[in-house]
Amino acid sequence: MLIDFFYTLRNGGVPVSIKEFLILLEALERRIVDCSFDDFYYLARLTLVKDEAHFDKFDRAFALYFKGIEAGFDEKAEIPLDWLIKRAMRELSPEDKARLEKFGYDKLLDRLKELLKEQKERHEGGSKWIGTGGTSPFGHGGYNPEGIRIGGESTHRRAVKVWEERSFRDYDASREIGTRNIKVALRRLRRFAREGAAEELALDDTIRATASNAGWLDLKMRPERRNHTKVLMLLDVGGSMDDHVQRTEELFSAARTEFKNMAFYYFHNCVYDHLWRSNSRRRNERFATWDVLHTYPPDTKLIFVGDATMSPYEILARGGAIDHHNEETGATWLRRFTQAFPSHLWLNPEPEHLWDYRQSIALIRQQMSNRMVPLTLEGLERGMRLLSK
Repeated sequence: MLIDFFYTLRNGGVPVSIKEFLILLEALERRIVDCSFDDFYYLARLTLVKDEAHFDKFDRAFALYFKGIEAGFDEKAEIPLDWLIKRAMRELSPEDKARLEKFGYDKLLDRLKELLKEQKERHEGGSKWIGTGGTSPFGHGGYNPEGIRIGGESTHRRAVKVWEERSFRDYDASREIGTRNIKVALRRLRRFAREGAAEELALDDTIRATASNAGWLDLKMRPERRNHTKVLMLLDVGGSMDDHVQRTEELFSAARTEFKNMAFYYFHNCVYDHLWRSNSRRRNERFATWDVLHTYPPDTKLIFVGDATMSPYEILARGGAIDHHNEETGATWLRRFTQAFPSHLWLNPEPEHLWDYRQSIALIRQQMSNRMVPLTLEGLERGMRLLSK
């Protein structure tokens, strides 16, 4: 059975070898782990994946091969799995949607706490309890202008909180660029400086000096040419950014090529008190945002990449972050970044003609002193000119 699994991994881009596959089979034969699906997943990943950069490819190949097999739900979970199984989809008219009211962030959280104490059974299609479908602000699969999604998949992208383990994949720096235009646009930011000791031959000057010296060789040296542009790139990942993965990967790959002095971190929706470098380790390997702010010099070029599409609470409210409790607002952290790095920019992959219809985009633009441009070739040209001033 696992022979096909081996080829599925190879076809999915995971560079697994026969030797590693035999090690997995030997471990299974010796019963290194218990007979559970989760244990097999971790054992297979441990034995077959040599580089964590391939974790996402492994996960996709694993899911493709074992499609339909799911790990058991935690029996100690406070919300039973049966409550979250979607059995019907209720279609609401625009008039029905317009009649729904928002709770407000604090009232929404207080109401959820009450329901967790009161609710004793599964509900579907209602307007009050934790359930699926319907218009309740708690659960998933229905519609509410402002709610807390619990389990399931995002449908309308209106949740202000998400109750689930969120796992995102890293952007691929090795992705092939479909066009050189992105690199050309980014190249406008590069500034080469002549400084330091004379370390390389100035060929043109040597030829001219030798010719002027009646053919006697006259070597001319010059300082080595270096790219001194420093770039700090902060990338939004997951959620609505899944729609923009391809363009973001192309930008990321081009930036890694063009800027030798580039550091990057991930965030989700808005920056808060921590960032991360690897999405597979975002729960246990975080970088304090204060440390990031004080690590890089003020002349660093700061580039945010994100669609700025979120609940306004995620920018303006304490505790507004969608997947954790933030003691300080996202707006506070954005101001700290723009003050620490005067040369800053926000690249937005959302079409520019939609910006006026997104309240959160208006708030981010305000925090960024309107230094937001679309993630298009024309937008990159504008953005590089802003950063070069």
